[in-house]
Amino acid sequence: KDSTDAEVKKSCMFEAFEYAKRALQINENNFACHKWYAVLLDYTGEYEGTKARISNAFSVKKHFLRAIELNPNDATSIHSIGFWCFIFADMPWYTRKVAAALFATPPTSTYSEALYYFQLAEKVEANFYSMNLLMIGKTHLRMKNYSAAKSFLVKARDYPVVTPDDKKAHEEAIQLLSKIGVKS
Repeated sequence: KDSTDAEVKKSCMFEAFEYAKRALQINENNFACHKWYAVLLDYTGEYEGTKARISNAFSVKKHFLRAIELNPNDATSIHSIGFWCFIFADMPWYTRKVAAALFATPPTSTYSEALYYFQLAEKVEANFYSMNLLMIGKTHLRMKNYSAAKSFLVKARDYPVVTPDDKKAHEEAIQLLSKIGVKS
């Protein structure tokens, strides 16, 4: 994920996905096998195009939900299903039309469902991930809950920047805060 070389990143994602598939075959009752299978199925789907990613979406959701069922205290799995919900709630109308043309019943979700999972992840492990704080803020923005959005976007902005995800959350939080009139 950290590689700046697109081909190296792609190769690593597909290689990791093969390991995730094997791990799931070895132990289908391990939450981490389901979590990483779902994560890597989605990442590889990004490389294969919109049709593949949408086609994989139901399986991605199923594996995240199974990971949570096996370990309800894994904040990362809970965040991930929240992110899945956000992506489909936030899908532009034209992508939704393409999905409807390709699949009898395309994946759907709501911002309320996404927010439920993001908040549950925080309840399970507070401040565990800068991107979760950002996503709570973004979801509140989409739902026009500006006060709550501001609170979480400030937390995301002020989160210590250690990883590339922290940097992304920090920068996006600053950008979103400026859109709602908060200077950083």
